[in-house]
Amino acid sequence: MKLTEFSFAHAPSDSAELTAEKFAIFLVAICCCVAGCVWAGMYYAVFGPGLTPMLPLVFVLVVGVSLVVAHVTGNHRIAAYSQVIGMIYITALVQWRVGGIFDSGFVMAWAFCGPIVALMYFSVKESAFWMFLYILNIAITGLFQNQLAAHEMLISEQTRSMFFLMNVGFSSVVVFVFASFFVQSMRYERERSNGLLLNILPEKIAQQLKLKGGTIAERYDNVCIMFADIVNFTDYSSRQSPEEIVSTLNAIFTLFDRLVEDEGLEKIKTIGDAYMVAGGLPDRISDHPRRIADLSLKMKASIRQFDRGDGVPFSLRIGLHIGPVLAGVIGKSRFAYDLWGDAVNVASRMESTGVDGEIQVSEALQQVLKEHFVLEKRGSVDVKGRGAMATYFLKGRI
Repeated sequence: MKLTEFSFAHAPSDSAELTAEKFAIFLVAICCCVAGCVWAGMYYAVFGPGLTPMLPLVFVLVVGVSLVVAHVTGNHRIAAYSQVIGMIYITALVQWRVGGIFDSGFVMAWAFCGPIVALMYFSVKESAFWMFLYILNIAITGLFQNQLAAHEMLISEQTRSMFFLMNVGFSSVVVFVFASFFVQSMRYERERSNGLLLNILPEKIAQQLKLKGGTIAERYDNVCIMFADIVNFTDYSSRQSPEEIVSTLNAIFTLFDRLVEDEGLEKIKTIGDAYMVAGGLPDRISDHPRRIADLSLKMKASIRQFDRGDGVPFSLRIGLHIGPVLAGVIGKSRFAYDLWGDAVNVASRMESTGVDGEIQVSEALQQVLKEHFVLEKRGSVDVKGRGAMATYFLKGRI
């Protein structure tokens, strides 16, 4: 049975985390019931019929009934409270009944599982209360040790030693299992958080943010910037459902993401159906102009595998430029790694003034690429804020 199919105290609105918590409560309860039955059998074999073997069975009954009540009412915390209370108090009663700390084989070692289990279900503050009750029971046992020992039940030294080893050994194993659960959960959450952060920020920037926090900014003198826009995507969107639009963009951008990663460049962001990439930051690689030119050619070719639904493949309009930028992370929520500067504006204008299906390159970048790539001169283009600029079309590698 899959965890998602588990139905203990289930409600339709339960999240995956809540379903996992309910499953843990159910699993611990079953383990407690099995352990209670085993200890009841051992006490019956050693002490015979009476209150001592009945106490573990009372614990089993309380936990079992609480499971049923929790399932019927949908309140899984009823079962959680019964487990913690039973672990702390039933074990104390058994210890007091048998005859103190040593004569009982330190059965209260099981009580330490109570605060540990509480940490699985409750906050640290609330769990501290159960830890206090556990320590209080130990203190009471210590204060009245002589009185309890005076009423000890007669068992052999060998049996007493066996109980001690079993109680300490098995309770230690249980605590280790619970601790492992916490460690694995924390490790999983940390890895998931790191993964999400690395999907938003470059690894180097993410590390700086975790170590220093606050505003992160750095100036780069030589950065290649690409803006790519899907041609006529607005017209395509007007004829498709929202689900189909998002699915298409996801497929295209997922392919682009893989190409960017293969070239060792940085995807900066998507803006609608526009895609922005930079090279030369945060790692100052020397051959980023070649990489971003290759990436542009690959993206231009690869998008043709996607059909607009009318038998015509998608195409891109791409603009490239190179220059100084300021890059960093600002704000305190919804972090984003972004670029600022005139070079960003020029790269954007290279795209917006470009030709459908072509890669328009500024003269500054053309000078860097001309030895290894075929560049066709377009002529002068009027760029807002910069006036007439000579531009070129990137056609391929030499």
